[in-house]
Amino acid sequence: MSEDRKQSVLDHLQELRRRLIRSIIAIAVASVIAFVFYDWIFYILKLPTQGINLVYIEMTEMIGTIMKVCLFAGIILAMPYLVYQGIMFVSPALTSREKKYVYIILPWIALMFMGGVVFGYFVLIPPATRFLISFGADIASPEIRVGNYVAVVARLLLAIGIVFEMPVITTFLARLGVLKPQWLSKHRRLAIIFAFILAAIITPTFDPINQSLVAIPLIVLYEMSIWLAKLVQKRPPAEEAA
Repeated sequence: MSEDRKQSVLDHLQELRRRLIRSIIAIAVASVIAFVFYDWIFYILKLPTQGINLVYIEMTEMIGTIMKVCLFAGIILAMPYLVYQGIMFVSPALTSREKKYVYIILPWIALMFMGGVVFGYFVLIPPATRFLISFGADIASPEIRVGNYVAVVARLLLAIGIVFEMPVITTFLARLGVLKPQWLSKHRRLAIIFAFILAAIITPTFDPINQSLVAIPLIVLYEMSIWLAKLVQKRPPAEEAA
Protein backbone atom coordinates (compact mmCIF):
# COMPACT_ATOMS: atom_id res chain seq x y z
CA MET A 1 0.00 0.00 0.00
CA SER A 2 1.38 3.41 -0.98
CA GLU A 3 2.04 6.17 1.54
CA ASP A 4 -0.72 8.35 0.07
CA ARG A 5 -3.26 5.54 0.37
CA LYS A 6 -2.17 4.79 3.93
CA GLN A 7 -2.58 8.46 4.80
CA SER A 8 -6.03 8.51 3.21
CA VAL A 9 -7.15 5.47 5.23
CA LEU A 10 -5.79 7.02 8.43
CA ASP A 11 -7.63 10.27 7.67
CA HIS A 12 -10.90 8.38 7.20
CA LEU A 13 -10.39 6.48 10.46
CA GLN A 14 -9.64 9.69 12.34
CA GLU A 15 -12.74 11.33 10.86
CA LEU A 16 -14.83 8.29 11.83
CA ARG A 17 -13.40 8.49 15.35
CA ARG A 18 -14.32 12.18 15.62
CA ARG A 19 -17.88 11.51 14.42
CA LEU A 20 -18.29 8.60 16.85
CA ILE A 21 -17.01 10.63 19.78
CA ARG A 22 -19.40 13.48 18.96
CA SER A 23 -22.29 11.02 18.65
CA ILE A 24 -21.47 9.40 22.01
CA ILE A 25 -21.26 12.82 23.66
CA ALA A 26 -24.63 13.78 22.15
CA ILE A 27 -26.23 10.58 23.48
CA ALA A 28 -24.66 11.14 26.90
CA VAL A 29 -25.90 14.74 27.13
CA ALA A 30 -29.40 13.75 25.96
CA SER A 31 -29.45 10.85 28.45
CA VAL A 32 -28.53 13.19 31.31
CA ILE A 33 -31.37 15.49 30.30
CA ALA A 34 -33.69 12.48 30.20
CA PHE A 35 -32.54 11.43 33.68
CA VAL A 36 -33.77 14.74 35.08
CA PHE A 37 -37.27 13.88 33.80
CA TYR A 38 -37.17 10.09 34.20
CA ASP A 39 -40.34 10.02 36.33
CA TRP A 40 -42.24 11.77 33.52
CA ILE A 41 -40.78 9.34 30.97
CA PHE A 42 -41.91 6.36 33.06
CA TYR A 43 -45.38 7.89 33.33
CA ILE A 44 -45.53 8.26 29.55
CA LEU A 45 -44.32 4.69 28.98
CA LYS A 46 -46.97 3.31 31.34
CA LEU A 47 -49.80 5.48 30.02
CA PRO A 48 -50.90 3.20 27.12
CA THR A 49 -51.30 0.30 29.57
CA GLN A 50 -52.91 1.89 32.61
CA GLY A 51 -53.67 -0.48 35.44
CA ILE A 52 -50.53 -2.61 35.13
CA ASN A 53 -48.79 -3.12 38.45
CA LEU A 54 -45.06 -3.09 37.74
CA VAL A 55 -42.74 -4.71 40.29
CA TYR A 56 -39.02 -5.26 40.75
CA ILE A 57 -37.47 -8.16 42.64
CA GLU A 58 -33.78 -7.25 42.72
CA MET A 59 -32.12 -4.40 44.61
CA THR A 60 -30.39 -3.01 41.52
CA GLU A 61 -33.19 -3.69 39.03
CA MET A 62 -34.95 -0.36 39.38
CA ILE A 63 -31.86 1.83 39.03
CA GLY A 64 -30.68 -0.31 36.11
CA THR A 65 -34.07 0.07 34.42
CA ILE A 66 -34.00 3.83 34.94
CA MET A 67 -30.56 3.99 33.30
CA LYS A 68 -31.84 1.98 30.32
CA VAL A 69 -34.88 4.21 29.96
CA CYS A 70 -32.72 7.34 30.04
CA LEU A 71 -30.31 5.85 27.48
CA PHE A 72 -33.22 4.91 25.22
CA ALA A 73 -34.72 8.39 25.54
CA GLY A 74 -31.28 9.90 24.92
CA ILE A 75 -30.90 7.95 21.66
CA ILE A 76 -34.31 9.15 20.47
CA LEU A 77 -33.53 12.76 21.37
CA ALA A 78 -30.12 12.62 19.72
CA MET A 79 -31.27 10.71 16.63
CA PRO A 80 -31.33 13.73 14.25
CA TYR A 81 -27.80 14.65 15.33
CA LEU A 82 -26.62 11.04 14.97
CA VAL A 83 -28.01 10.89 11.44
CA TYR A 84 -26.34 14.23 10.67
CA GLN A 85 -22.96 12.91 11.86
CA GLY A 86 -23.33 9.80 9.73
CA ILE A 87 -24.18 11.83 6.65
CA MET A 88 -21.34 14.28 7.26
CA PHE A 89 -18.93 11.35 7.41
CA VAL A 90 -19.85 10.23 3.88
CA SER A 91 -20.45 13.74 2.50
CA PRO A 92 -16.93 14.15 1.01
CA ALA A 93 -17.80 11.36 -1.43
CA LEU A 94 -21.00 13.15 -2.56
CA THR A 95 -21.38 15.74 -5.28
CA SER A 96 -22.76 19.19 -4.52
CA ARG A 97 -26.19 18.17 -5.89
CA GLU A 98 -26.21 15.00 -3.80
CA LYS A 99 -25.32 17.03 -0.72
CA LYS A 100 -28.31 19.26 -1.44
CA TYR A 101 -30.57 16.20 -1.44
CA VAL A 102 -29.04 15.10 1.85
CA TYR A 103 -29.86 18.42 3.51
CA ILE A 104 -33.42 18.19 2.19
CA ILE A 105 -34.08 14.74 3.65
CA LEU A 106 -32.52 15.43 7.09
CA PRO A 107 -35.72 16.91 8.60
CA TRP A 108 -37.79 14.11 7.05
CA ILE A 109 -35.56 11.48 8.65
CA ALA A 110 -36.28 12.95 12.08
CA LEU A 111 -40.01 13.37 11.34
CA MET A 112 -40.47 9.81 10.03
CA PHE A 113 -38.60 8.33 12.97
CA MET A 114 -40.77 10.24 15.44
CA GLY A 115 -43.83 9.27 13.40
CA GLY A 116 -42.89 5.61 13.80
CA VAL A 117 -42.41 6.05 17.55
CA VAL A 118 -45.81 7.75 17.85
CA PHE A 119 -47.44 5.00 15.78
CA GLY A 120 -45.91 2.31 17.97
CA TYR A 121 -46.89 4.14 21.15
CA PHE A 122 -50.56 4.71 20.30
CA VAL A 123 -51.36 1.83 17.91
CA LEU A 124 -49.06 -1.11 18.64
CA ILE A 125 -48.22 -1.06 22.36
CA PRO A 126 -51.77 -1.07 23.85
CA PRO A 127 -53.06 -4.21 22.07
CA ALA A 128 -49.70 -5.99 22.31
CA THR A 129 -49.38 -5.48 26.07
CA ARG A 130 -53.04 -6.35 26.66
CA PHE A 131 -52.60 -9.62 24.81
CA LEU A 132 -49.40 -10.52 26.66
CA ILE A 133 -50.89 -9.77 30.08
CA SER A 134 -54.29 -11.38 29.52
CA PHE A 135 -52.95 -14.54 27.87
CA GLY A 136 -52.97 -17.24 30.54
CA ALA A 137 -54.27 -14.88 33.24
CA ASP A 138 -56.83 -17.50 34.24
CA ILE A 139 -53.96 -19.79 35.20
CA ALA A 140 -51.68 -17.35 37.03
CA SER A 141 -51.87 -13.76 38.21
CA PRO A 142 -49.45 -11.54 36.25
CA GLU A 143 -46.77 -9.60 38.12
CA ILE A 144 -44.84 -7.68 35.48
CA ARG A 145 -41.21 -6.83 36.17
CA VAL A 146 -40.45 -3.22 35.35
CA GLY A 147 -37.26 -4.17 33.52
CA ASN A 148 -39.09 -6.62 31.25
CA TYR A 149 -41.85 -4.11 30.51
CA VAL A 150 -39.38 -1.36 29.58
CA ALA A 151 -37.33 -3.74 27.41
CA VAL A 152 -40.39 -4.82 25.39
CA VAL A 153 -41.74 -1.29 24.93
CA ALA A 154 -38.34 0.19 24.07
CA ARG A 155 -37.64 -2.52 21.49
CA LEU A 156 -41.00 -1.96 19.83
CA LEU A 157 -40.70 1.82 19.67
CA LEU A 158 -37.12 1.79 18.38
CA ALA A 159 -37.82 -0.88 15.75
CA ILE A 160 -40.95 0.85 14.43
CA GLY A 161 -39.15 4.20 14.37
CA ILE A 162 -36.34 2.76 12.25
CA VAL A 163 -38.75 0.95 9.90
CA PHE A 164 -40.62 4.20 9.24
CA GLU A 165 -37.43 5.58 7.66
CA MET A 166 -37.95 3.34 4.62
CA PRO A 167 -39.72 5.87 2.35
CA VAL A 168 -37.12 8.56 3.04
CA ILE A 169 -34.15 6.27 2.37
CA THR A 170 -35.64 4.76 -0.81
CA THR A 171 -36.54 8.23 -2.12
CA PHE A 172 -32.99 9.43 -1.55
CA LEU A 173 -31.46 6.35 -3.22
CA ALA A 174 -33.87 6.64 -6.16
CA ARG A 175 -32.92 10.27 -6.65
CA LEU A 176 -29.25 9.30 -6.72
CA GLY A 177 -30.00 6.59 -9.28
CA VAL A 178 -28.91 3.78 -6.96
CA LEU A 179 -32.41 2.29 -6.59
CA LYS A 180 -34.97 1.85 -9.37
CA PRO A 181 -38.74 1.96 -8.72
CA GLN A 182 -39.11 -0.87 -11.25
CA TRP A 183 -36.98 -3.08 -9.00
CA LEU A 184 -39.19 -2.23 -6.02
CA SER A 185 -42.34 -3.03 -7.99
CA LYS A 186 -40.89 -6.31 -9.22
CA HIS A 187 -40.18 -7.47 -5.65
CA ARG A 188 -43.53 -6.38 -4.18
CA ARG A 189 -44.67 -9.92 -3.31
CA LEU A 190 -41.37 -10.68 -1.62
CA ALA A 191 -41.66 -7.42 0.32
CA ILE A 192 -45.14 -8.39 1.59
CA ILE A 193 -43.81 -11.72 2.86
CA PHE A 194 -40.85 -9.97 4.44
CA ALA A 195 -43.20 -7.45 6.09
CA PHE A 196 -45.01 -10.24 7.94
CA ILE A 197 -41.71 -11.91 8.89
CA LEU A 198 -40.38 -8.61 10.22
CA ALA A 199 -43.66 -8.00 12.06
CA ALA A 200 -43.30 -11.41 13.72
CA ILE A 201 -39.79 -10.45 14.84
CA ILE A 202 -40.74 -6.99 16.10
CA THR A 203 -43.94 -7.88 17.92
CA PRO A 204 -43.47 -9.83 21.16
CA THR A 205 -46.63 -11.89 20.56
CA PHE A 206 -47.75 -14.67 18.21
CA ASP A 207 -51.13 -12.99 17.85
CA PRO A 208 -51.85 -12.48 14.10
CA ILE A 209 -53.87 -9.35 14.85
CA ASN A 210 -50.92 -7.62 16.54
CA GLN A 211 -48.56 -8.80 13.81
CA SER A 212 -50.94 -7.40 11.19
CA LEU A 213 -50.89 -4.04 13.00
CA VAL A 214 -47.18 -3.90 12.13
CA ALA A 215 -47.18 -5.68 8.76
CA ILE A 216 -49.91 -3.59 7.13
CA PRO A 217 -48.18 -0.22 7.80
CA LEU A 218 -44.93 -1.77 6.50
CA ILE A 219 -46.66 -2.71 3.26
CA VAL A 220 -48.16 0.79 3.01
CA LEU A 221 -44.71 2.30 3.58
CA TYR A 222 -43.30 0.06 0.83
CA GLU A 223 -46.00 1.18 -1.61
CA MET A 224 -45.30 4.78 -0.63
CA SER A 225 -41.61 4.14 -1.31
CA ILE A 226 -42.40 2.90 -4.83
CA TRP A 227 -44.54 5.96 -5.57
CA LEU A 228 -41.94 8.39 -4.22
CA ALA A 229 -39.15 6.59 -6.09
CA LYS A 230 -41.08 6.97 -9.35
CA LEU A 231 -41.64 10.63 -8.57
CA VAL A 232 -37.98 11.52 -7.96
CA GLN A 233 -36.10 8.87 -9.95
CA LYS A 234 -33.01 10.01 -11.77
CA ARG A 235 -33.72 10.56 -15.44
CA PRO A 236 -31.35 10.46 -18.45
CA PRO A 237 -29.17 13.61 -18.76
CA ALA A 238 -31.01 14.87 -21.87
CA GLU A 239 -34.41 14.53 -20.22
CA GLU A 240 -33.08 16.06 -16.98
CA ALA A 241 -31.73 19.06 -18.86
CA ALA A 242 -35.05 19.56 -20.66
